[in-house]
Amino acid sequence: ERITQTVEITKHVVDIEEKGVKLRLTIVDTPGFGDAVNNTECWKPVADYIDQQFEQYFRDESGLNRKNIQDNRVHCCIYFISPFGHGYRQPCCAAEGAGQGRGSLGQGSPGSPHRLRPLDVEFMRALHQRVNIVPVLAKADTLTPTEVERMKNKIREEIDHYGIRIYQFPECDSDEDEEFKLQDQALK
Repeated sequence: ERITQTVEITKHVVDIEEKGVKLRLTIVDTPGFGDAVNNTECWKPVADYIDQQFEQYFRDESGLNRKNIQDNRVHCCIYFISPFGHGYRQPCCAAEGAGQGRGSLGQGSPGSPHRLRPLDVEFMRALHQRVNIVPVLAKADTLTPTEVERMKNKIREEIDHYGIRIYQFPECDSDEDEEFKLQDQALK
């Protein structure tokens, strides 16, 4: 009997208050995404969930009692991209000291650039019209700064090549200090 992997939608609600401003943050997690052998349209439950939340909000806005509407729309998708895509081997711990340290990146070919997996491209293409996508290089702390920069540039090129629209962080105000501007630029 074949067991099918599902993409489960899990919601976590956190109330945050900072400087008198209250914010209810709902984090929607999708454990199981991309774990199946056949990942054809595995992004569909995520897209359906986003669409359902927009439809519910539209119905509530169109109703007569609009005072206590809860906004459960998905405003942002933080999409984690594996740093071990095509061109790099996943770090592994050898038998000696297994579990100690981070392991090391495989050599690959010297010029082998990071490449987005077809699943990454398919997911982002399916959702970029529905929600702001913020791609994040996962496990970046296991890489050197040079590797991170090279991967980020390659990922940006591929995102542009496939016509995927991602969230563009706004520019800093001119009155911000230089350290903040440098941090902002590094995040982009």
